[in-house]
Amino acid sequence: MPSIMPISDLRNYTEVLKEVDKKNRVYLTRNGHGAYTIMTVAEADELDRIRAGRALAADLRRAEERAEREGWIDADVFDKEMGIID
Repeated sequence: MPSIMPISDLRNYTEVLKEVDKKNRVYLTRNGHGAYTIMTVAEADELDRIRAGRALAADLRRAEERAEREGWIDADVFDKEMGIID
């Protein structure tokens, strides 16, 4: 379960960072509204991997839709275009 604390608690940042280690994320509020999140590097890396995967899936979906609309090319034509074969 994440911790929610006011941003003023950062005055004692050592205690805040202990909460990050225990509960993964700490949400900081400013004037009662969510403002920032502190998380471990491992969790940030995992979020980056998830975002990259979703972006790749979206790109592939758009490419497939375009190929269905405009037509697919032959593998030999592709290899020539990419410079794989002469």
